[in-house]
This record gives sequence, structure tokens and C-alpha cells, in this order.
Amino acid sequence: MAAFPWHARSRNYVLESEMYKLEAVPLDFGDYHPLKPITVTEAKTKKMSRKGSTSSTSSSSSSSMIDPLSSVLDGTDPLSLFAAAADPVTTAATMDSTRKKRDKDDSSAVGSDFEPWSSKRSEILARYTTTEKLSINLYMGSEKGKAATPGSAVSEKVRTRLEELDDLEEGSQKELLNLTQQDYINRIEELNQSLKDAWSSDQKVKALKIVIQCSKLLSDTTVIQFYPSKFVLITDILDTFGKLVYERILSMCMDNRASLPDNFSPECVNDTAKETCLNWFFKIASIRELIPRFYVEAAILKCNKFLSKMGISECLPRLTSMIRGIGDPLVAVYARAYLCRVGMEVAPQLKENLNKNFFDFLLTFKQIHGDTVQNQLVAQCVEIPLYLTLYSPAIDWILQCVAYRAPEVLLTEMMERCKKLGNNALLLNSVMSAFRAEFIAARSMDFIGMIKECDESGFPKHLLFRSLGLNLALADPPENDRLQILNEAWKVITKLKNPQKREVNTVLADVIKHMTPDRAFEDAYPQLQSIIQKVITYIHDFSLLFSVEKFLPFLDMFQKECVRVEVCKSIMEAFIKHQQESTKDPVILNALLHICKTMHDSVNALTLEDEKRMLAALINGFIKMVSFGRDFEQQLSFYVEARSMFCNLEPVLVQLIHSVNQLAMETRKVMKGNHSRKTAAFVRACVAFCFITIPSLSSIFARLNLYLHSGQVALANQCLSQADAFFKAAVSLVPEVPKMINIDGKMRPSESFLLEFLCNFFSTLLVVPDHPEQGVLFLVRGLLNVIQDYTWEDNSDDKIRIYTNVLHLLSAMTQETYIYHVDKVDSNDTLYGGDSKFLAEINKLCETVIAQILDHLKTLGKEETLKRQSQLALYFFNTILAHGDLRNNKLNQLSVNLWNLAQKHGFADTKTMVKTLEYIKRRSKQPEMSHFTDLALRLPLQSRT
Repeated sequence: MAAFPWHARSRNYVLESEMYKLEAVPLDFGDYHPLKPITVTEAKTKKMSRKGSTSSTSSSSSSSMIDPLSSVLDGTDPLSLFAAAADPVTTAATMDSTRKKRDKDDSSAVGSDFEPWSSKRSEILARYTTTEKLSINLYMGSEKGKAATPGSAVSEKVRTRLEELDDLEEGSQKELLNLTQQDYINRIEELNQSLKDAWSSDQKVKALKIVIQCSKLLSDTTVIQFYPSKFVLITDILDTFGKLVYERILSMCMDNRASLPDNFSPECVNDTAKETCLNWFFKIASIRELIPRFYVEAAILKCNKFLSKMGISECLPRLTSMIRGIGDPLVAVYARAYLCRVGMEVAPQLKENLNKNFFDFLLTFKQIHGDTVQNQLVAQCVEIPLYLTLYSPAIDWILQCVAYRAPEVLLTEMMERCKKLGNNALLLNSVMSAFRAEFIAARSMDFIGMIKECDESGFPKHLLFRSLGLNLALADPPENDRLQILNEAWKVITKLKNPQKREVNTVLADVIKHMTPDRAFEDAYPQLQSIIQKVITYIHDFSLLFSVEKFLPFLDMFQKECVRVEVCKSIMEAFIKHQQESTKDPVILNALLHICKTMHDSVNALTLEDEKRMLAALINGFIKMVSFGRDFEQQLSFYVEARSMFCNLEPVLVQLIHSVNQLAMETRKVMKGNHSRKTAAFVRACVAFCFITIPSLSSIFARLNLYLHSGQVALANQCLSQADAFFKAAVSLVPEVPKMINIDGKMRPSESFLLEFLCNFFSTLLVVPDHPEQGVLFLVRGLLNVIQDYTWEDNSDDKIRIYTNVLHLLSAMTQETYIYHVDKVDSNDTLYGGDSKFLAEINKLCETVIAQILDHLKTLGKEETLKRQSQLALYFFNTILAHGDLRNNKLNQLSVNLWNLAQKHGFADTKTMVKTLEYIKRRSKQPEMSHFTDLALRLPLQSRT
């Protein structure tokens, strides 16, 4: 193939910039602007109907045209109405907005001072866990089915549905045994998703079966310490079911898109919706077992609004009475909690039923200490203090609902009733958690007296003092009682082996003193974590925190690695969240380096990638907050120390390299580019840090990009030999790029990433001066050799796209003055001054590159690669158009050949070809571009046919 000499066109970048910059137009904010919101105006117009009568209609004016047919039909086009009624998106959107508004109105009956159940959910799940194996029954679906006959009666349909419900109780289940807690949670989530899927596929009976099955799980207390968490998980499914049923019936009340008013009455509900609602209640009434029947009916309690005004108020007492039939006191108290929860959502004004629920619980409270419960605890090896804590979430919630905005008379009555019960520590703790802090504080000595009378074996007294203390932190007790309160509390605190009291130095020291002997802290990690959490929640001055003498020794009690790491993570999260300004405080730095080192040292071969990323992010957040101001040497010393401490976390090393590069650029900024001998040595030390650190990274593209970035920093600081070393390292690393790389856990081809990197590299190489002891363009030549030897995919054209970008670089290198420079660095335009030998070397390289491109185009002549040939030919044509001097006959002819090749087999995009030709014709009218006129005449447009 004949060589095609390259002739780059001369560029005047300043003139081109002026010619092609956008025209500045003064903006009148009163005019239309595409980012302004569309204003819709409503106009009332009178229209004549076909019979001559007048009717008023409203029309909206917008940017779209008005349909002329709509004025004739007066907006009552039957097809439009039908489509609107059938459009699920429109209907769903209308329902959603209506539901959100109604939910907002419903919740307005309960003020923002009422703590919602959702805020307690995560705490319960985290607190009540188990390592024992669990079991669950999964619904497997029914294979039975009868072919319906055309003459089937309605009663037959009802009977069939009842048989389907019975089918659940007759063995259409699969019991899964020996599940871990996480497996159990996953199965429950699967059931929740199955419920949604069954509902969306209109399998309402199947959905009901799933809910019944889940409700039955609440009667199982075989792993009793997990019961509160099980209750949370199952009631999430019940809530989902209740919401689906309510929204289903609500959608049936929609009449021509008109939604029900916010406080609708049953008279507004149509017969179809009422019948469907009754059908649901009848289905639930047919459930045989008490617990699933109670829970499922409670879940759809809100649907009573569709039937009668008194439906909810009549249903609540009946459901309350149903709970009396539940024998297990733990199961019963959570059933009461769920009824209170639903009741507060749908009818918070019916407080008398909440009170009845609580007083019913008081009457059955003695069951907790009965023989049946004691035998169950012995069988499960559960001690009574642990068992009593299982009641706390339910009783706390019931009391919160009862005490909400309750008159003081009622609170006093409830407190007196609790006093009369023996072993009432559990109740007393819940009372102090639920009642208003002012009420508790005013009677603090009464409560201390009740605490002193409690049985220590049943419920630890220090927990009662903790609850009292939380109230006294919110409301002051009487002035005369304060010293006596402190003395009484301190008597208990000093005797503790499992304290959870939140204090700073004195308390921490006392905790250490009591917990160190016999390694007692090993049995109290959750409580010790709680203390740390309280401390960092309320102390945001970390200089003060770490100067607390006993804080770090307190951390040393966390000997178990996984717990220790979790504590360190919580401290780092608090620091990153609350530390507003950068710091160089040695107290903070030493403490946090110790904490970060603990997190780093926990990493091993089995550590999950997500955990590594989380730890690295926390350590990086700390590194970014450290600043020694203008003491750059101290800053670099800190980065060197951090590198030695965190060498196993690659993202931290990457952050350190970026931080050191930024430090070098800050030094340059301070010196305004004119380095002294001292600062020049310092930036070379920064560069050396990066050059030493980069090879330790495992990610090859992280190394490539950091070599490039660090080389740019070195170049900006006039460290030319160091910059050359970075760029040489990058060139030598390219052959090691694998064909596939791991991106977010998935293997992906690497060529697109390599193409992006090389294009960035070429942009930097334009301003890199040649080394006096190396040949002309030694870096460009070395990179071209690497690209040539790299094994590219057979079906890839990235190599040719790279060669085309090399032509862009070489064309820019032939210019008299380059388009950009690095301050105080002489590039090759200054070094060579347009020397003819230098330009000849560039042209030789161009000829070699063009030959490679044309050879590749020739290999794409097969039928299956003609489309790629067309795209590459047009791509190369555009390169010549932008960078080549088309006054050269050979180059001009080459461009014509490429144009024809792009269209030859009908794969060229006609619109693109037309626009390209129009561009050439416009360019021909510019100064010194008259030769484009002849070129345009030689470029025919061919149709696909």
C-alpha cells in the first residue's frame, strides 16, 4: 500500500476560539426560558351545545395544542372517559395522592409528640436476637382445582373458596427446620414479597392464606428470646395486608376519578365496595384458630369505615375481649400491643378501649409468675430477668398509647394500680418509660420508694434507676429531693457489675474498676457499647472526649475483636459526622490513629469487600480532616505514618496518594510557581512518596491513573525527570492490562477503560518536553510500540480509535504554538521552535499510524464487518477534516475515498452524512477555506437503495 504523507493544517487557536465561542445574548427574565416552570392558566368559556343550550366548561392552556374535537364533545368523549377509567397509571396516581392526603389527615389526630412504632422497630430487631435454630412453615400453594361449569351457583363459588382456606390447615405447608436467625428473617421477607406478588396477580385467596400462615407463627414461643423480633417481622406483613385490602376497597369507591372526601361517611361508599368489604370480614371470620383470626381482623380494622360509622368503636371492644382467650401471657401482651397500635392509627380518639386493654393486662399480670410460664422457662433454660425484658417493648407501647395526652388523674390511678401488684418492677420500668417526664420528676421520691421495694432477682434495680434518670434529665425534680435522689441512686450504682449508667470520667473509672476483675466485662459487651454510644452522642468536642483520662482505657475492655471494631466504627462515624473543622490536635490524632489502626488490623483474607470499603471510607474521612496548615512537612510526615499503618486497605493508599499530590500543589500555590531550594526539595519528596506507593496497589487502572495524575503534578512543579519516570511507568504498565477486569463484582471488558486512559494520556503528552538524552518524542514512540504489541479483541476497533487519537496529538504537536502549556515548563514547541527535522519525525509517525488504520479498514471488507468498516471510515474522515491540510492532493483524495467507503454498502447514517456535508459547505465560506468548495463537490450522497 502506498504511504500517505500527513499534512496537518496550521491552527490559530486564538482566532478559532473567538470565531466559535457562543454569542453572548442579554437575558430578559420576563421572556420564556426552558428551565422556567410551565404556567397553566384556567379559562372559563361558554360553549353552545348541539341543542343550543349553554354549558360551562373549563379548559387549560399549555404549550400543547388544543384538540378541536374536545370543544364539540364538550369534554365528555366516551372513549376518553373509558380510557381514563381503564388507565391503571392514572388511577393509581389519583389513588396515591388521595391516599397520601387521607393518611396525613388520619395521622393528624396524633401529634408529632407521639413516638411512632416505626422508630422502635429497628431497636427491637437489634436487641432481641438468638443463636438457636428456628423453624417456619412455608405455604406451598394448592394444586387442587375444579373446572367451573357455566351453571355454577354463587353458593358453589363461596364453598370453593372456603375449601381453599381449609386447604391451608390441611397440610399445604412445608416446615423448614434448623434455620439461623438470618435465614428466618429472609424467609419472612420472602413471604412478604409472595403476599405482594399474589395480590398484584389478583390471587386474593392465596394472599389471605399467606397472612394466616404468618399470623400462626405468633403463637409459637419455642425460641422465646426471639419473640419480640418475630412480632415485628410478622406485623410488618399484617400491616402490608391491611393496607392492600383498604386501598383495594377504596379504589372501588372511585367514581369517574372523583375520590372520597377526607372524612367520608359509609353513605358515600357504593354497594360493590361494601359487599367486597363484608366479604373480607366473612372470610376472616371463618378462620378456625383464635390468634390468626384476631391478627388478620385487627390488620383490616380500618376497613370498618366503609360499613358503618360505629364499626370501629364496636369492633375494638370485641377484639379486646378475644385476647382474653390467649393463654400464653407473652403472646397475649403482644396481641394487646398490636391492637393498641392499630387503634392509635385508625381511632386514636377511642382512648377508653386502650385503657380497658391495659387494665385487662393488669388483671392477668400474675400469670407471668405462674407455674406454666416457669416450666416453659426451665425447658428453654431462660432465666426470669431475661424473660421479663421480653415484655418491655409491648408494655412500653401499651403504656405510651394509654398515657398519651392522658389527664393526670388517670396517670395517678394507673400508678396506684401498679403499686398494688407484687413483683412489679417490669411494670414500674414501663411506667417510667411511657409517662410524661414532668409527672415522674414531681414524684421521684415515690418512685425511688417503689424501686427499693422491688425484688432484685426479677428485674435489676439499676435498670429502674436508669429509666428514672432518663426522666430526671428531661425534667427537674423538686429542689429539696435532689441530693437524696443522688444518694439513693449511687448506693445501687456502686454495687453494680453490669452497669449501663452514662457518665464521663468518674463513672468510666468506676466501671473499669468493677468490670476488670475476673474479666467480668466479657459478659457485658452490649451494655459497655451502650455507654460508649451515649458518650459520643452527647459529647461532640473530640478534644475534650479524648482528654477524658479513662476513655481509652475503657475502650481497652473490648477484648473481643468484632465488638472492638464495631465500637471503633461508631466512634469514627461520630467524628466524621460532628467534626466541623480540620484538626491538628495531637490528642485527637493519637487517639483516632489508634482507633483506625484497630479497624485496619481486623482486616484479613476472610473480610468481605463491603466491610473493607466501609472501614476504608471511615479512615479516609479521618485523613481528610487532618490539616497542619502551612506546616507542610508535618503534614507529609503524617501521611507517611498513615501509609505505614494502613497498608492493607487499598482505598486508603489511593487517598493518601491524592492527598500528597494535593499537598504538592498547595506548596506550588503558596510559592506562586517559583520554588525555592527548600520547597523544590519538598515537592520532590512528595513525588517520591507517590512513586513508591503506587506499585503496592493491586488495581491496574488505579495504578495507571495515579501514575498519570502524579506525573502531571510533578510536571506542574517543574520536576521533569520525576514526571518522565511516572509516564514511563505508565507506558510499561499498559501491556499488563488484562482483557477482563472486575467492576463492582462483575467481570467486564477492559478495552473501553484503556481507551479512556490513553486519550487522557495523549492530552498530557502534548506538553511533556523531550528528554535531552532520549530520542525525539520518545514517550510517544514507546506508547505506540506498546499499543501495537497489545493483544486486542478480534471484534474490537479500539486500537484504530486510539491510532486516530494519536493523529490528533501529532497534529497538535506540529503547530507553531501549542493550544495549552504548563506554567514555567517549556514544551516541544519552544524547545524545537518548528525545526524541520522535528516536523519530519512527526510526519513519519503519522504515515506509520495512517498505514495501520488503512490496513485495518481493509481487513473489515468481509460481509459481517461492513458496518464497522463504514463507521471507522467516517470516523477517520472526520479526523482528516478537523486536523488535516486538505489542500494536499493525496490527503484530499484519501478523504474522498473514505467518504465513499463509508457509504459504499449502505450502512452510513444518511442524516449524519447530510449534516457533515453541510458543515463542509459552511467551512468553505471562511477565510483560507475555499478549497472546501471543491471538496464538497467531490463528496456525493448515496441513498441506501
